[in-house]
Amino acid sequence: MIRLASVVRCFEAAFFAQYRERLRPEHTRALAAIKLCRSQASPKMHTACSECDHHALVPHSCGHRHCPHCQHHDSQRWLDRQLARQVPAQYFLLTFTLPAELRPLAWTHQRVVYELLLRCAWDTVRTFAQNDRHLHGLPGAIAVLHTNTRELAFHPHVHLVMPAAAIDTERKLWCTKGRRNSKAAYLFSHKALAKVFRAKVLAGFEAAALSLPARHPAKWVVDCKSVGSGRPALIYLGRYLYRGVIREKDILAVDDQHVRYRWRNAKTGKFEQRTLPGADFLWLIVQHVLPKGFRRARNFGFLHPNCKRLIALLHLVLKVDPGRPAEWFKPRAPILCSCCGAVMTIVRTKIPALAPTHVTTPIPTGGSR
Repeated sequence: MIRLASVVRCFEAAFFAQYRERLRPEHTRALAAIKLCRSQASPKMHTACSECDHHALVPHSCGHRHCPHCQHHDSQRWLDRQLARQVPAQYFLLTFTLPAELRPLAWTHQRVVYELLLRCAWDTVRTFAQNDRHLHGLPGAIAVLHTNTRELAFHPHVHLVMPAAAIDTERKLWCTKGRRNSKAAYLFSHKALAKVFRAKVLAGFEAAALSLPARHPAKWVVDCKSVGSGRPALIYLGRYLYRGVIREKDILAVDDQHVRYRWRNAKTGKFEQRTLPGADFLWLIVQHVLPKGFRRARNFGFLHPNCKRLIALLHLVLKVDPGRPAEWFKPRAPILCSCCGAVMTIVRTKIPALAPTHVTTPIPTGGSR
């Protein structure tokens, strides 16, 4: 498997020479973190064997949220939290897409536009749920911002995983719509959702004093489809939430000038390949780095983290036990001793790479000389 860190080290100079004027501080920080991830130049962990006297220094992972080599455990923890909040209702996956004509505006004002997309997507479904005769209450939704297509093109859109249920706060009722696990279930009209979403986003642009291009489409695209219990959609979103935009096993080849990678075509289901100059490939990766501190995954309505007691009450009243998703959640892999194979315990972390260390490997005793 080709590490993204090795690609960064190989083409970093050419990339900065070509794209320096388009970079922001978070781009350079992301590249610097990925380049040093689990290398000898990264901070170290002092580990000690639980069985023998062996000690070792283990390089830290960079922990950057856009590094494909890190954050696997955090993805699992996020998914575990979402599956623990599941409610007995039919789930839907809604996708709110920003038109191509407005993507340059999104690139220039990323923090403002990304925030608008998340908020307007939630405001749209909340409005529809409150006006729906079956729901007529406060819904819940899990929102995730994506900025890339499978081919890694810049394409901002928001996914909402939403149960067809709401809480009527006035009458204190749990209201649902459709039958659970029915693929023929219906939530809202996607055309009506698109109209309201468009109006809210454009109003947000005007309030933020952002100048719209001379031409932008009158019809926007919103997709709404049933996903049964919601588990497949949550697993899909959780798998790539904290692990960058490309899997390292999809980087197929690297030479002195080019990088070849693959992606799965959503229409055909088959893998396709693309070869790019190394600097251009790094730009594809870097353009999806989010502004510092921006949260791409959020919970709204009765699925908000502040509603843990409410979710627990719903599980009790509705006699639901979401259980633990044991088939997905995997414990963090232990560090094993190179001498005896026992589990190593972490004694100290974040030891600077250039700091003097006193970790020694003892000389084995008990053998014949």
